[in-house]
Amino acid sequence: MMWRNYLGSLSEECQFKAPATEPEISTIKETLKLELPKRLAQLYNETNGVFGNYGISYIWSTEQVVRENICYRTVHASSDDMYSWLFFSDAGNGDLFGYSIVKGRIHSENIYIWNHEDRSQRIVSTSLDEFIEGWITGELNV
Repeated sequence: MMWRNYLGSLSEECQFKAPATEPEISTIKETLKLELPKRLAQLYNETNGVFGNYGISYIWSTEQVVRENICYRTVHASSDDMYSWLFFSDAGNGDLFGYSIVKGRIHSENIYIWNHEDRSQRIVSTSLDEFIEGWITGELNV
C-alpha cells in the first residue's frame, strides 16, 4: 500500500479509513462529470480520505468531495470559476485546494489554492505527493 506507507512516513498522526469502494469513486465521476486524476484515484483505492488529530482532514473522503464541490458550485452558481475546479481539501479558513479543470478534464498535476475571499488562485504544488507532504509537515503555507 504505497500511499499509506508514504503518509505514515510523513506523520504518525495520519489516520486512514477503509479503501473507497468502486461505487463511492464512481459517484464522484458521475456526479461531478469528471475523471479523477490518477494519483488521487490511487489514494482513494487505499483509503477513503486522510485525517489527522483534532478532526483535521488532509484529503477529504469521496463523500465530502461530492458534497463540498456541489455546495460550492451551488453557492457560487453565478461564478464561472467554480465550475473549473475539483476541490479535495481545505485550508480550514475557507480556502480550498484542488485541481484546475479545463474543457471538462484535469490536464495537469498542479494543485491550486482557491481563495474564498477574492476568488484568486495560485499553484501551491506540482503534484499530489508534494502537496500532501507540504500540508502534513506544515511546509505549505496558505
